Amino acid sequence: MSSGDKYSVSKFPQSRIASFDICAVSNLKHYVSVILEVDITESRKRVKELKSEGLKITFFGWLLKGIATAIKKHPASAASLKSKREIIIFNSVTISTIIEKEIDGIKVPIPLIIKNADTKSAQDISLEVERAKKEDANRDTIVLNKKKNRFEGLYYMLPGFLRRAVWRYILINPKFAYEKMGNVAVSSLGMSGNVNAWFIHKSIHPISFGIGSVTKKPIVINDSIEVREVLNMTILLDHDVIDGVPMAKFVRDLVNELSL
Repeated sequence: MSSGDKYSVSKFPQSRIASFDICAVSNLKHYVSVILEVDITESRKRVKELKSEGLKITFFGWLLKGIATAIKKHPASAASLKSKREIIIFNSVTISTIIEKEIDGIKVPIPLIIKNADTKSAQDISLEVERAKKEDANRDTIVLNKKKNRFEGLYYMLPGFLRRAVWRYILINPKFAYEKMGNVAVSSLGMSGNVNAWFIHKSIHPISFGIGSVTKKPIVINDSIEVREVLNMTILLDHDVIDGVPMAKFVRDLVNELSL
């Protein structure tokens, strides 16, 4: 709908309402923000080699597999607070990522849940993401590869304070949260371009990754300066469940996984 030449008005899909609510309750989490530069030159070369060998793999799939592997080594990094005295550590890694869909001419981010990512190969994850990109979506789509149940349909009819109460309930019930949205979130603003930037995102997951741009930078390698491909990444780690030294060890192993 439009009004003359002054402005236009358009409706957004229901999935955006959940995004608003998540932003509203995200401040209940006590995150530590980690801003990283990861040299992914060798990883990108390896992915290209695998593609040339006929493997159906993407760098994003490789990236998600690397994240899942690092978390599997440090499961406390994706743990949840169960009570004031207990944390719950999950035995598998389930990743919630975002796939952009065009609905009624508007590009809309819709979640995709990748279960047991730690047991899947980078190719398996790549294929799962690519299938989701081809899946049809409409204004009623909440999560890709998942049928909306009756409660989820009712959720969007509730007033804002009740919707946010639902998310607060999810946060204090980690098993329920894990089943519905996993224990890891990965958001990407695009891994290419010449803009050297990071973004500090919002989340309610135990651990969350913001994938920024890939740029070429001069880096010292064996006392020589080389031009390398560098990925900008932001990580949100829940300080309620993991302390500084374990955080540092996790980040070290993550960088090693992604730099292979």
